[in-house]
Amino acid sequence: MNLTKRLISGAVGAVALTALHELARRRLPTAPRMDLVGMRALRRLAPPLREPNLRSKDLHTVTLAGDLVSNSIYYAGIPASTPAATWTRAAVLGVAAGFGALLLPEPMGLGPPPHSDFRSNQVMTVAWYVAGALATAAAATAMHEDGHRKRQRAGL
Repeated sequence: MNLTKRLISGAVGAVALTALHELARRRLPTAPRMDLVGMRALRRLAPPLREPNLRSKDLHTVTLAGDLVSNSIYYAGIPASTPAATWTRAAVLGVAAGFGALLLPEPMGLGPPPHSDFRSNQVMTVAWYVAGALATAAAATAMHEDGHRKRQRAGL
C-alpha cells in the first residue's frame, strides 16, 4: 500500500479516536482527557503557547490538530500486505497506544492523565485507541480490496 493510502487510512483512525475523545469529554465526568495531556505537552515544548493571554480554546484547537496529525502518522503503520496482517497490526498497535497513553505521560514529565485512577477511564482509554486502530484497518482493508478489484478488472 502506498504512503498516501496509508496516511488516509491512518487519518480515518485518528478522526475516529478524536471524535470518541471529544464526545465523551462532553458527556462523562471521568472520560479520558488526552487533550489535557496534549495541552501540557504543548505548553512545555512551545514557549509561545505559555502566554497567559492565550485562550484555552485556542490551545485546545492546536492540541487537537497535533493529535490528528500524530495519530494519523502512528496509525499509518497499520496497513500491511494482507487484510489478516492489517487487522493483527491494528489490534497490537491499538492496545500499545492505549497503554502508552495511560503509562507514558507521567514519566515524560506531563503528569498523570486526568481521571486515570478510575478503572473505567483506563478501559475507555485502551478501548478508544483500539477503536481508532480498527477504523484504520477497516479503511485500509477497503482500499486494499478496491485496488485488488481494479487490478482484476484490468487483467493484472
